[in-house]
Amino acid sequence: MRERVKFGMIGASWYADGMHLPSLTSHPQAVVVAICSQSGARAQTLAQKYGIPQVYTDPAAMFAQAGLDAVVIAAPDDQHYALTMAALDAGLHVICEKELALTGAQARAMAAKAEAAGVTHMTFFTFRWLPHTRYLAELLAGGYVGRIFDCHISYVSGGGRDGEYKWRFDGERGNGILGDLGSHLIDLARWYCGEIRRVSAHLGHYVQRPGPPANDSAMLLLESAGGAQIHIHASAVAHVGPGGLQQRIAIHGDQGALEADFFFGNFSGAGEMQAIRGVRNGEREFQPLPIPDSIWGDADRDDPMQVFTKGPAGDRYFIDALLAGQAATPSFHDGAAVQTVIDAALDAHRTGCWVDVQTGLPDQVNG
Repeated sequence: MRERVKFGMIGASWYADGMHLPSLTSHPQAVVVAICSQSGARAQTLAQKYGIPQVYTDPAAMFAQAGLDAVVIAAPDDQHYALTMAALDAGLHVICEKELALTGAQARAMAAKAEAAGVTHMTFFTFRWLPHTRYLAELLAGGYVGRIFDCHISYVSGGGRDGEYKWRFDGERGNGILGDLGSHLIDLARWYCGEIRRVSAHLGHYVQRPGPPANDSAMLLLESAGGAQIHIHASAVAHVGPGGLQQRIAIHGDQGALEADFFFGNFSGAGEMQAIRGVRNGEREFQPLPIPDSIWGDADRDDPMQVFTKGPAGDRYFIDALLAGQAATPSFHDGAAVQTVIDAALDAHRTGCWVDVQTGLPDQVNG
């Protein structure tokens, strides 16, 4: 490995600009040497903004010519499988955006190939690194609620209310809000409650827009292998006020309960809020649980997104893992596990039955 990890960036969206490129360029042992997008003009604009010397419109050419060590794939979901497999053929370490693929079979093939290639691989589930979700994970691991009985996670936005074409809601290019926001929530459910055993789902399609329709609202009931009941709600058609996204988490167990709220406005920090409350057996009222300094690090407490440019989070965490020769988490295996749950949810909605995640079959024994 060279002294500085040489990255290529595939994708020139607002998220590449707001998340990946600031994070990558903030790490002292990484450099972005190439960017690739079908929109050459947009790629050129970001290249000028971040001082990226090479611009491509063809990923194969970038893989062959740019002298890369690693690549970030932040293209639309229907391109993840082909781009990742080509990057692995080129011997590159890979960060791929969620959802990892369009099907569990594709995602499992990606994970198997990455393992066989011996490279570092990671599925970019943003909420693995935000302060409120990390602190919840620490509290749960420390036994704050004890054995988990039930978990409720909602993540809603109004981004699909306008009826404009968006590839995420094109049924031939993505899995709708289930894949977009729902993949984050399924990953959190696995992280907090363990592997998912079976799924029931109702997927709604409310706003008419061009293209083959995909769901813009999703309700899932999940059961973990340990018996916890999990409720997930993801929506792109909720009115949440002046922009942004709203997330709420509530977890109840035999020793207590935890609640968390997160409002995400934009990447400037304006309008962002996160709060955690807890109550344990013998207590009558929820108490605020401030997120400790060990999680915040050097990030501004009023701007939680700064963990991606000042802490070991996201792309920066991946770089540290790569340089240390360690596996990155969440890996492609985690992405594949989430994708398998998405497969089961799609089948559950279609059949009106609970679906066993491992077999993909209706759960005939438990109803």
